[in-house]
Amino acid sequence: MTEPDDHELLAQYARSESDAAFAALIARYVNLVYSAALRFTGNPHHAEEITQAVFIILARKAGKLGRGVVLSGWLYQTARLTAANFVKGEIRRQRREQQAYMQSTLTETESGAWEQIAPLLDEAMGRLGERDRNAVVLRFFENKTAREVAVTLKINEAAAHKRVNRALDKLRKIFSKRGVTLTATVIAGAVTENSVRAAPAAVAKSVTALAAAKGAAASGSTLTLAKGALKLMAWTKAKTAVVAGTCVLLAAGTTTIVVCNQPKPVQGIPPDWSVLQGNITQWDWSNHAINGHSTTGSTMLVSNKKYGDVTMSAVAGSTNRGAELAIRMQDADNGYLVVFSPDGTAWSAENGSLIKLVKKTSGDEVELGIFKRGGLALPGHSAKITVTAKGPWIEVFLNEDSILKVKDRTYASGYIGLRVYGDPIKPSDATFSNLTFQ
Repeated sequence: MTEPDDHELLAQYARSESDAAFAALIARYVNLVYSAALRFTGNPHHAEEITQAVFIILARKAGKLGRGVVLSGWLYQTARLTAANFVKGEIRRQRREQQAYMQSTLTETESGAWEQIAPLLDEAMGRLGERDRNAVVLRFFENKTAREVAVTLKINEAAAHKRVNRALDKLRKIFSKRGVTLTATVIAGAVTENSVRAAPAAVAKSVTALAAAKGAAASGSTLTLAKGALKLMAWTKAKTAVVAGTCVLLAAGTTTIVVCNQPKPVQGIPPDWSVLQGNITQWDWSNHAINGHSTTGSTMLVSNKKYGDVTMSAVAGSTNRGAELAIRMQDADNGYLVVFSPDGTAWSAENGSLIKLVKKTSGDEVELGIFKRGGLALPGHSAKITVTAKGPWIEVFLNEDSILKVKDRTYASGYIGLRVYGDPIKPSDATFSNLTFQ
C-alpha cells in the first residue's frame, strides 16, 4: 500500500486532527528540523525547543499549506527563521561548542569539509531563492534522486539537474566569499552526509505531544518563540510586496529635502518604500536617521517606483560591516549596491575605509569598482555617500568628490533603497540620515 504523501497527511490532520497523521509527518522531518536548529544554536536543549516551536507552527498552519508548497523546504525555512529569531533574542554564543559537537560525530574523511561548511550553511541557504533552496533541501538534505526532485518540483528531470547544480554553485560561491574554498562535489557530499542527523528519541516524543495539541501544553518560552517566528515568517512572506504612498521632494537652495506623509509601521521611512528582503522589525527611525540592524543575513528597504536615471544620497555609517545604497534593483538578487564600510569594520580594508560598487546577478556579486582610504571614518561614524545613475554610467561620490565611475549596461532601471547585511557571528548596524533621491 502506498504511503500517503505530505499533503494527504496535512489534509487528514487539518480535517480531523488525526494524531497518527501528524505523528507521521514528525517522523519524516524531525531530523531535518532538529539538525538545522542544532547547527544554528549549537545547543541540544535549544534545538529541541526550536523543533517544538516549528512543529507547533506546522500544526497551526496545516490547513493553509497548498499542494504547491514543498513541505521539507517549508519546514527547513521555518526552522531557519525560528532559529534566527531565537539567536537574535539570546546572547550570540556556543558556536565553538556547536563545532566541537558536530565534529565529534564525523568521520575523519568528512570532518575537514563539513567543519568548514557547518557554521556557514544555514546563512548561505538563507541567501538562496525559494526554488533553489527547495532543490538543495530535496537533493542533499533528504537525499532524493534528481527524478524525485523533478517530481516534487513539478519540472522535468533535466531542469531539476540544472536547478540543483545552479543552487549548489551559488552555495560554493557564497562559501568562497567567506574564505571556504571547496568544489561543488565536495560540498554536495558533505551536506548529503552530515546536514541531517538523527534527533534524540525524546525530542520526537516531546514534539509529537506538544505539536499535536498545537502547543497547548508548551512552555511559555516555546510559545513565545513560535509566536515570534510566525511574525517573522509573515514579514518574510511579504518581502516582495511593495506598498504605495506619497513622498514629495522639496528644493531649499542646493539641498533636496524628502518630506513624507509617513504612515505606520516605521516613522521616518518613506511611505512608498517597503521591505524587499528581511523584515520591517530590522528597521527603525531614531536620532533623525533610518537605522537598520541584522543578524540574519540581508535586509533591504526599497521604493515601489522604478527609476532609470537617478541620484541618491545619504549620510551613512556602520558599526560593523557596512551601510549600503541600492539602485536599479530588479529584486533582492539583481541590481547595483554601493557599500560603505568604515575603518576597522569587517568589510573594510585592514587600515582604511572602503567604498565599493557591486553588481548583483542572480545573487552573485561582482565588484565593478573599489575605493580605499585610511582614516576616512571610524566604526559608527558617518560619511556622505552619493550615487548617480545616468544612462549606462554609474558614479559614486564621497563628500561631493567623485571616487568611482563605471560603465555598465546590465540594468537600465529598477528600485532604489537601503541595505544592511549581518549574521549571528558578525551582526551589523547601519544608519542613514539626510536621505535624498531624485
